Amino acid sequence: MSRQRHEGAGSEADLREQPQSGHAEAGQGESWQQERARVLAQARVIVVKVGSAVLADAKGLNITVLEGLAAQLAALRDMPLVGDVPCQPNPQSPPRPSDQAAPSCPTHEVGQTASSAAPDAAASAHGARRLVLVSSGAVAAGRAALSSRGRAVETTGLAARQAAAAVGQGQLMQTWDKVFLSHGMPTAQVLLTRDDLRARQRFLNARNTFAELLQWSVLPIVNENDTVSISELKFGDNDCLASLLVNLVEADLFINLTSSSGVLAADPQKYPDAPILGHIDDVAALDLGQLCGGKTSVGTGGMYSKLLAARRAAQLGVPTLILPGREPWVISRAFAAAGACPVPAGHEPFDRGTWVRPAHHAIARRKFWLAYQSDPAGSVHVDDGAAKALLHKGGSLLPGGVRAVEGGFQCGGLVRVLHNGESIGVGLSNYSAPDLKKIMGLKRHEVAAILGDAHYPEVIHRDNLLLDAAV
Repeated sequence: MSRQRHEGAGSEADLREQPQSGHAEAGQGESWQQERARVLAQARVIVVKVGSAVLADAKGLNITVLEGLAAQLAALRDMPLVGDVPCQPNPQSPPRPSDQAAPSCPTHEVGQTASSAAPDAAASAHGARRLVLVSSGAVAAGRAALSSRGRAVETTGLAARQAAAAVGQGQLMQTWDKVFLSHGMPTAQVLLTRDDLRARQRFLNARNTFAELLQWSVLPIVNENDTVSISELKFGDNDCLASLLVNLVEADLFINLTSSSGVLAADPQKYPDAPILGHIDDVAALDLGQLCGGKTSVGTGGMYSKLLAARRAAQLGVPTLILPGREPWVISRAFAAAGACPVPAGHEPFDRGTWVRPAHHAIARRKFWLAYQSDPAGSVHVDDGAAKALLHKGGSLLPGGVRAVEGGFQCGGLVRVLHNGESIGVGLSNYSAPDLKKIMGLKRHEVAAILGDAHYPEVIHRDNLLLDAAV
């Protein structure tokens, strides 16, 4: 039918995504070494993730490691931006959380520790960089605390891990608060489940909370709320959580501190002498399972999950630096190698680890949220003309292109878009499933006759549509 092309999808021009930060755009023609030096010198908002393999040993939390990391992050906070020119966001993006005075948010979203009283407004000028720390270690801390009292416990099951996390989270946060307080850095504990980020309003509430904390120069210390998370609401591991926070706080850089020296060039189980990759140009093109020796089980982390997190960050135009977390002063030395600060006394600059380059064409942050933080509530089947317009012409989905509707989604619900039974993307529907069934396949004037003038021209606007090819 001729209606398929004209009524199945909007005819808006070019849908190509623009980079959401200055990295991909400014990085054209740069070597990876130049890109690494530039981003480290200019990154203003930085997410740092550290795993339990770095923070803990058989005896529990390693206080020396925590003290060292606190000293490095304090130095990083106060490190001036080289040229004082931060990486620039997309001009169409909302203001950065660090620049925007956000409205107050529900107190249950974040709880500060007792020594972290809200600083006065003058503190917002303290430190050129804004940091978010994603910290594992609650289970390890809880297990060690119980063992020290003669109650050795196994934490292999979900319930046991949740109980150990309940015991250890307070100890973990108390320790972090103590070591950062010695550097004049107030901290805030933020515990999240996946449901906090996949529901759009809760996502926005969380973003506002982080914006306020960063405006105050408070260090958010984030962990998954293991005590209440169920399998359906778990991030899987803190690498995944950290990559989603890169989007939430609109970070310029993602630093992942690991127990290894970087990403090996081949499966270490087969090639134990494989060299460390200095950089990865296109992480989306890698066969992660082959490179890492197979996917690790959910919740155990490993290099597979770290590269998957780096892939998500790259899609946003944000690079990842994977560093050995127990290397002395590794963060400060890496920034010193970029010319961003002096070399710590008694050490050499550190230009190793693995640099994961950002994608040249980043997806929009709202579309990133669609891809990773929601589960579709239904499906919409489209015809050939609509699929062609969506995939190749940057169109919106109109009622005329819809051939079938599945599920009981409401207006504003996330739906999967299918063509010939295959997924081509996800998007937010302007219509509930019952209303969409009434108007599917119809032209615009026919829709008005059924629903009246108060209707949307699009079922899914292109700004609320993420194609699978973009992920």
